[in-house]
Amino acid sequence: MDPVPNPAVSPEASEQHWQLPPPVAIAEPLRAFGLCDPLLALLIRRGFTSPEAIAVLLDPPPAPAPADHFPDLAAAVERLQRACQNAEAVAICGDYDADGMTSTALLVGLLRRLGARPVAAIPSRQDDGYGLNPAMVERLAGEGISLLVTVDNGIAAREALERAQELDLAVVVTDHHTIPEQRPPYLALLHPACTPEGSPYRGLAGVGLAYVLARALAEAQGSDQDLAMALDLFCIGTIADMAPLEGVNRRWLIDGLPRLKASPLPGLQALQQLAGIEKGDLDAGAVGFQLAPRINAVGRLGDPALVVELLTTDDRERALDLARECEALNRQRRELCEAIEAEAVALVLADGEQRSPFLLLAQNHWHHGVIGIVAARLVECFGLPVALLASEGNGRLRASVRAPRGFAVDQALTQCGALLERFGGHPAAGGFTVRAERVAELHEALNGLASQWLEQRGAAVLVEPEALLPLERIDRALWQQLQRLEPFGSGHPAPVFWSADCRVVQQKELRGGHLQLSLGQGETRVRAIAWRWKGGDRLPPQVDVAYRLRLNRWQGEERLQLELVGLRPSGGDTVRLQRRDRTYWCSRQGEGLVIRNAAGEELRGRPDGVGGGLQADHPRGDHPYLQSLLQEAALALGLAA
Repeated sequence: MDPVPNPAVSPEASEQHWQLPPPVAIAEPLRAFGLCDPLLALLIRRGFTSPEAIAVLLDPPPAPAPADHFPDLAAAVERLQRACQNAEAVAICGDYDADGMTSTALLVGLLRRLGARPVAAIPSRQDDGYGLNPAMVERLAGEGISLLVTVDNGIAAREALERAQELDLAVVVTDHHTIPEQRPPYLALLHPACTPEGSPYRGLAGVGLAYVLARALAEAQGSDQDLAMALDLFCIGTIADMAPLEGVNRRWLIDGLPRLKASPLPGLQALQQLAGIEKGDLDAGAVGFQLAPRINAVGRLGDPALVVELLTTDDRERALDLARECEALNRQRRELCEAIEAEAVALVLADGEQRSPFLLLAQNHWHHGVIGIVAARLVECFGLPVALLASEGNGRLRASVRAPRGFAVDQALTQCGALLERFGGHPAAGGFTVRAERVAELHEALNGLASQWLEQRGAAVLVEPEALLPLERIDRALWQQLQRLEPFGSGHPAPVFWSADCRVVQQKELRGGHLQLSLGQGETRVRAIAWRWKGGDRLPPQVDVAYRLRLNRWQGEERLQLELVGLRPSGGDTVRLQRRDRTYWCSRQGEGLVIRNAAGEELRGRPDGVGGGLQADHPRGDHPYLQSLLQEAALALGLAA
């Protein structure tokens, strides 16, 4: 799976619904970590409410012995040891995404060092489709392969594994996709679902399982030094597949990312060089948005064997040549994405107010390899579930589906299963094949499901900032504290901050339709960027902005800037709060505030003189409802974290 390589179109302010976070109290013991209040408030809202929980986030415990968590690990290692000792030819069958290709390269590289003769066997996206198939098994058996290891696939390949059994070809399956009720035949299975409940190995992607197998094999062979490159590839594949950054994933990424910049793999060095990230830190963001797309582009448009060779070669000149091929395919991928995105956005906007609740768009000439990326961009732009369809031939169309949080893609496709030839996925993404004559009926069914979802959520794009941040707090000290919370990714995303009542000092439209802003609060000025802005010509003079904080490197200079995910006209010194059937008008008064209800009664809050909080100036000021109302008003007015 790809992270979206480029930011999506910025939604208009009128299409946004802001949902501010609930006020939180920061317990004094949490301040011992040396994090500022906005970051502590962020962690509390994410569930890290105790010192113990924050300590585990910042410094996860070591990975436990994998043999205690994977019942079949010993059998898999024993068979691979024999293959290494006897210099056997071993086929490594991976997937054509970054997870599958890095998994394949990881095991190919290690087995080659340990004496086996590994062969990469990745199916073609265009010719073979996903995963291992019987024809591949027959071909590999005919080439003298007696052991096959699947990585990032295999558990659903029943026909292929049954054919392998008939041909006396042993199979070790490492996969993290759903295990079917009736399991196929195999020698050993490494799967997160086979680990005990609560295991830190539960979140592993395909490359994580390959790394578990590689570590166990290298240790059994007494060759721990061969694991350095394996950890590098684990980092790339885990981030690219957006695996949850918890458990051993987080531990190994914290261990591996700092050394990734100096990787001994010539292929990774060549990729960094062509991506222009030879200087500066190589963090999870750089991997996810600069290295991973270059690898994924090959699986989408070219031959995955290119990536496997790139990540296993010891020849630096050859690595640079292969990296240039990746770069060319990535440029082609970007051009295809931009062309398809422009065409898809135009189709959506042409519908005007008649826009469907489920955006289903089909063009025969769209490329299967990139429509998933574009679908994800449209989700960020319009806040609606999206399916993009391209011709598969023989009267069928193949689709990639993406959806906002809350709309379950897998459930929607299951409910429409009778209309589909094939389908699969998870809550946020999926895919299907449908006959052309059933597309209209399918769209009607999906629109019905999306309409029900929108009735509950509302049609506007949801903007959910996590912590209030005055612009004057944006400095190197904050950035260094933020780095302590890295790596960011699935399950622990880069924070979305919010700054209220910012002056628009300057705005400038950049080439490509992006909008650059200079925002001010008091004496502070900060630069902000809104990618693919379509919110109109001029902004109001005062705005609230929601954003991720980025370190922008340009011509040898580094500068913190805001990457906007939401923008709305500021409420200024007055905001309205709605609590069920009650309305309150809240306004600033110096460093304090005043809350008025519909009857004209007032509740005043003044600084408590302790930790920057507010105290209710009311005989019943300690009542929980009034305290909660006071904190909510302070948050909305930008007076509290």
